[in-house]
Amino acid sequence: MVQSMTGFGKAEAIIKSKKIVVELRALNSKTLDLNLKYPEFLGDLDLLIRKNVSNKLIKGKIDLIINIEKNKSLNRFKINTEIVKDYINQLNSIKKDTTNNYINIAVKLPDSLSKLTDEFNKNDLKRIFNVINKAINRAVKFRLYEGKSITKSFKLSIKKIENALKQIKKLEKSRIFKIKRKIKSSLKELKLKVDQNRFEQELIYYIEKYDFSEEIDRLDSHLNLFKLTLNDNSNNGKKLGFIVQEIGREINTIGSKANDSKIQKFVVDMKDNLEKIKEQIYNII
Repeated sequence: MVQSMTGFGKAEAIIKSKKIVVELRALNSKTLDLNLKYPEFLGDLDLLIRKNVSNKLIKGKIDLIINIEKNKSLNRFKINTEIVKDYINQLNSIKKDTTNNYINIAVKLPDSLSKLTDEFNKNDLKRIFNVINKAINRAVKFRLYEGKSITKSFKLSIKKIENALKQIKKLEKSRIFKIKRKIKSSLKELKLKVDQNRFEQELIYYIEKYDFSEEIDRLDSHLNLFKLTLNDNSNNGKKLGFIVQEIGREINTIGSKANDSKIQKFVVDMKDNLEKIKEQIYNII
């Protein structure tokens, strides 16, 4: 299955009154070029993060940024209920007044409120790591989605190349006959006496020089291999790149041997569609 090399993934979570925001951006690169940015206390997760990115994203220029933000909307204090109740009872014992709300006084007295700790423990680090993984997985999904679009484009271009090749095959049947007829006609016009055996040998040599039936067979084979590889579940970008090179080589050879304006037109069409594939072939894994 084709994966695009460009991708984006983002994940968020609230842990210990802090907002964890993980963003991952991926661009084209021949190898894995990973750039990590995170708070110093997450240093122990560095190797695990790199391993996960390497296993799931494989290659590309990857920027992974982890931000820790204080969540102002959350209450960062905890009410010590038993202590507050005790304060209220004591205040009531001093002055019996059911109309007075002593809770406003009680919560301001010592130990009524406890500040929630901002420090992350091992369990919190595991939760942060899960957020990071979620961002990575979303980037993979993004790549697969982009890959479907690229695959569709590849299939359309290959189909157009195959259609052009079909037309060339039809023209090729009459092309050799035209070559023979043209040579014989030229000899008649020159009124030259030639040795028939020698003429046949030269004609065979000339025809073989401009024959591209083998190139057509190889091109057919490369196009079929490209389609098979495109549907493979493995990461096949490199292999597809090699096949595209072979397809281009056969198309160029057919173009140089054709010596026929109609065939050249279809060769140009094939080159144009192959170029569309080349534009995207290095954007896949």
